[in-house]
Amino acid sequence: MDYRQHIKASKLPDVKTTIFTTVGNLARKHHAIDLSQGFPNFEADDTLKSLVCTALTAGHNQYAPMQGYYGLREIISEKITSLHNRNYSPENEITITVGATQAIFTAITAFVGKGDEVIVIKPAYDCYEPAIILNGGIPIYVQLDAPEYKIDWTTFQGKITDKTKMVIINTPHNPSGTILTKWDMEQLELILKSTNIILLSDEVYEHIIFDGQVHESASRFPDLANRSFICASFGKTFHVTGWKIGYCAAPSELMAEFRKVHQFAVFCVDHPVQRALAIYLKNPSHYLDLNNFYQKKRDFFLKGIKSSKFKFKPSQGTYFQLLDYTTFSNEADEVLGKRLITVNGIASIPISSFNVANRNDYMLRFCFAKKQETLEQAVEILCKL
Repeated sequence: MDYRQHIKASKLPDVKTTIFTTVGNLARKHHAIDLSQGFPNFEADDTLKSLVCTALTAGHNQYAPMQGYYGLREIISEKITSLHNRNYSPENEITITVGATQAIFTAITAFVGKGDEVIVIKPAYDCYEPAIILNGGIPIYVQLDAPEYKIDWTTFQGKITDKTKMVIINTPHNPSGTILTKWDMEQLELILKSTNIILLSDEVYEHIIFDGQVHESASRFPDLANRSFICASFGKTFHVTGWKIGYCAAPSELMAEFRKVHQFAVFCVDHPVQRALAIYLKNPSHYLDLNNFYQKKRDFFLKGIKSSKFKFKPSQGTYFQLLDYTTFSNEADEVLGKRLITVNGIASIPISSFNVANRNDYMLRFCFAKKQETLEQAVEILCKL
């Protein structure tokens, strides 16, 4: 027997190398300024790093509890209550995860089976669909239109069938930088109210939202909260994406099923980092000041490219900015993106990678979670195009 027959029967036959890896490799090869993948090129707070070192030397180097260190779950519960007026039991309704991606994968695996439909709003981050397909589910797409990238709730409702098991939302939204408003969340709540559909709410940029607007977490809306997995990321919040640590909050009945998968997928998460975060989170300014921190970077970037040929709507949240290049090119975004790397020395992500059937919106996504000098260099290049 030839083992290669199993490769031909791949569970993910259409999945190729991610656009992040492809662009990142090309950027390094050409020594381009990298505003593509979503990670900061500056260091985390020394206080947080020191707390991790303290936890290491204090001997917290063996397995953490499967659900996560209780002290961290407790402070997360207090944070959600303070911000969104929803009480989650640290014991039964919060689990510490290996980043939000593991939380998302685990929630999907716990509930989605063969033939189940999962509504995915496109453009969408690329981890949702592979998890659905691996578990035998069927992604059902709602494609948003540029440049607004707003959900038409009538269209959304038309996608729901008796096979719909789950809906995935993401706010603040990657890659568009838009947010779901209170009205949006109320529409979603109304649509789902008479169903038994589970909501998976990807809220990894929960603390990066601009212009005085508010993050409308699914946990703020009673009927949504009762059916939701809320997934979040400390890596995004505290500039430590390499630590791969996040959390998931959900009602106890849903969380019990989540933990059945979690315990055999990863069992537990980095113990000393959990100890450090439990202390660091006791000072709310460590996350509440993030809006102003990133808004200054967004505003600097947009002010700098104001005289460029790009069109844009200021990002409402996340640390990404979409730029419309239709005033100077009609190329496919992947073609222009590659040329900007190889000829002009700046890397971005083409939005077609996140759309249904790689639809071209003539948009590129730039990450502004960068040092001041990096943004200055990027602005200079973009204004010369």
